[in-house]
Amino acid sequence: MGIIITILIGALAGFLAGKIMKGAGFGFWVNLLVGIVGGFIGGNVLSWLGIHWAGIVGQIVTAVIGAVILLWVVSLIKKK
Repeated sequence: MGIIITILIGALAGFLAGKIMKGAGFGFWVNLLVGIVGGFIGGNVLSWLGIHWAGIVGQIVTAVIGAVILLWVVSLIKKK
């Protein structure tokens, strides 16, 4: 059951980050990848800041923050 929740949270976080950064989603598979990597990035960045959120909402917010950071870094690299 945990992997299904991870996939759903990753897809939702990637979709939301795509809306925030670009204005449109990227498709299910890219949203999923961005959301899962974003969850890892967000979890690390927030733990460095001493912020820990629990529950599904906390996981989604953490993954969205990380995914936005990921998309921002990718946009900086693409500009060069």
